[in-house]
Amino acid sequence: MYPEESITESAQQATSKRLIDYLRIIRKWKWLVMTIAAIIFLTTALSTFSKIPLYTATTQVLVEKNQDKGRLEGLSTYIAWDPDFKATQFELIRSFNVALRVVKNQQLDTEYRHYFLGSASAPSGLMGPVRKSVASFFTGAFSSIKTFLSSLIRSDSALDIPDTADDGDSQDKIIPQGQLKSDTEQIAAMIQGALTLTPVRDTKIVNVSCTHRVPEIAQLVANGVVQAYIEETLDIKTSTTRHSLNWMTVKADEERGKLEDSERALQEYMRKNDIVTVENKLTVLPERLSRFSSELSAAQTEEKKHAAVYRQIKGAGNNDKKLEAIPLLSDNSELQALRGELFSAEHNIREVSKRYGKKHPMMIKARADQELLRKNKRAEIKRVIEVAKNNYELAKTRVRDLTKMMEETKAEMLNMNERFVQYTILNRDKEMNRTVYDALSSSIKKTNVTAQAMDIRIWAIKKADLPLAPSKPNKKKELMLGLAIGLSAGIALVFFLDYLDNTVSAGKELEKRYGLNVLGAVEDLPKKNKNIETFIQDNPLSAFTESYRLIRSSLLLSTPDHPPRTLLITSMMQQEGKSTTTKNLACILAQNDKKVLIVDCDMRRPRQHSMFKVDNSYGLSNYLSGNTDEQQPSMIKQLPDSGISVLPSGPIPPNPAELLGSKRMKTLLKKSIERFDFVLLDSPPVQQVTDGLLLAGLVDGTVTVLRSGKTTFEMLDSGIKKLRESQAHLLGFVLNRVTKKHAGDGYYGYYSYYSRKGKGGYYTEQKKG
Repeated sequence: MYPEESITESAQQATSKRLIDYLRIIRKWKWLVMTIAAIIFLTTALSTFSKIPLYTATTQVLVEKNQDKGRLEGLSTYIAWDPDFKATQFELIRSFNVALRVVKNQQLDTEYRHYFLGSASAPSGLMGPVRKSVASFFTGAFSSIKTFLSSLIRSDSALDIPDTADDGDSQDKIIPQGQLKSDTEQIAAMIQGALTLTPVRDTKIVNVSCTHRVPEIAQLVANGVVQAYIEETLDIKTSTTRHSLNWMTVKADEERGKLEDSERALQEYMRKNDIVTVENKLTVLPERLSRFSSELSAAQTEEKKHAAVYRQIKGAGNNDKKLEAIPLLSDNSELQALRGELFSAEHNIREVSKRYGKKHPMMIKARADQELLRKNKRAEIKRVIEVAKNNYELAKTRVRDLTKMMEETKAEMLNMNERFVQYTILNRDKEMNRTVYDALSSSIKKTNVTAQAMDIRIWAIKKADLPLAPSKPNKKKELMLGLAIGLSAGIALVFFLDYLDNTVSAGKELEKRYGLNVLGAVEDLPKKNKNIETFIQDNPLSAFTESYRLIRSSLLLSTPDHPPRTLLITSMMQQEGKSTTTKNLACILAQNDKKVLIVDCDMRRPRQHSMFKVDNSYGLSNYLSGNTDEQQPSMIKQLPDSGISVLPSGPIPPNPAELLGSKRMKTLLKKSIERFDFVLLDSPPVQQVTDGLLLAGLVDGTVTVLRSGKTTFEMLDSGIKKLRESQAHLLGFVLNRVTKKHAGDGYYGYYSYYSRKGKGGYYTEQKKG
């Protein structure tokens, strides 16, 4: 039994498609792709050929920052990259003010007015004539698609400069007609919509184009835009410079007064607070405070050391042994010498006591010497203790004195800081006022010097030529674009339809998903006077018959030891062809003098008796219920002139599942295999009833029939899981009713070749015979 996770893992692997799979999808739906492409292409053609020819005149202008102006202002000649510079200049060229200058300079609102506004009956705008009515229905949808794809493939420049001359109605969207007060403003708005700006890649040159139905007007406007742009830039520069000078002059006077006031206030404060002395002390006091801090830290350490020794001495009291154990006393050289002498005196007393008595003069002298040494040791211990106490007291006094000096120094520093803070504030105000005043004075001088220098350089390096051929519509480009849109839309649609199609159609996908072999694929026969139930007998050399021979070969080789003799033929749902597959497979297995028994186990909707035209009054249900035995001649029907026998289902019982799961069913299979070479069980679909699941564990193998284009993977996932849980030995799938639409090259190519060969050769010989 396979784990459930194996199905999921196989399903994930099956989702990845190769390029050949995508080509198969396109080939499967090729007529739909061609139809959609043809519809969109014809729509594009109607829209293209209905447009009025438009002419485009282009002039080239160089736009760059003025580096000489930077030199005049004392700046570095290096000009930093400004990402907004080009976009700003483009918007200025397209501005309404520039368009108004063009109208006035070129007299477009008087001498050439009729080319823009015309009469009341004439069409207005740059693209005035109305498109033909036959294409008006398709224009909106196609324009939106074309604009989207054009934005994807356009490679004009690195900047996103919109093409405002794509449509004849675009100029009306710049300023609503209801807000325009005069003909001049209306024509200026039309010029805005007719302009197209295209930067030349990797240069500072810009192509300024104008589109109009009259080529002379397009040339006139294109050349006039550059001159109007230069004039508008000069006007902006002059106005800005004059305003800047007036503002800076007034501001400089205010800042000069502030500077004088701040200088007087600073001088007065320095005189009152002796600020020079304060500044000197501020450099000395931190050093003194740092030195006191270091000395205090060392004194506190020394105090702690003497305090620790003093506590040890007080803790020992008058006990000489404890006192001598203190490191200060034990390391004292005088005490060490006295201890050595005491040890020698004690040794001498022991030696003398061995020879003399207690009252002997030698003994008395030895004891007197010992007592003297003890007094000297006590005196030395007392002296060391007094020294330790004095050291401790001195350390405490030093710490106290240093702490007091630090506090005094801190207080003095705080006083000095308070006085110097105010000095710093006043000095900062003075320096700030001086900086502002100096900057304003310098800016006034530079502005006077560079008042006539432009921020940018503008040169018209190429005037617009008279356009001789229309630029729009570009019929070849639009037709190619329409064809590309049609093919893309068709391919996208078929991919979407294939994504929604969750039915079984390809054998390779089944093998990857479930790890089971596809035993064979059976083509879908047309319904022109052909009965699929008798087609094998009527057409033994057809591709349809050959597909069952391949299934037979796959079944005979499906198990390692011996071919499976008892087979369960089932499906997921009804109308998938399991009963027909059972009959046709039996016909193929019965060849070469093989005996085949078909047992119709579908006791709910039996069909084998009708296909073989045998009596169904007695059958499997009678035997399983104990109303007859398997030896009764009327139960198993032997077909004449063939090795096929049929055990019909018999009368429909009320409990088919209980009968099929009984011991008599096992006995029937055991006895049948002794008489027949192959036993085929036609069972109900596994997704509807449990009959097939009960029989799956009784046979050598189970064959699942799937209908191409109808059986879904959700249905198959659930069915395969049920069969594996019932301990079924799954031999593989039979893919039924495969069409050219759903078949891959691996399954349909051979059959179509064989069928053509049969029609030209085998079938001809058969008819002649």
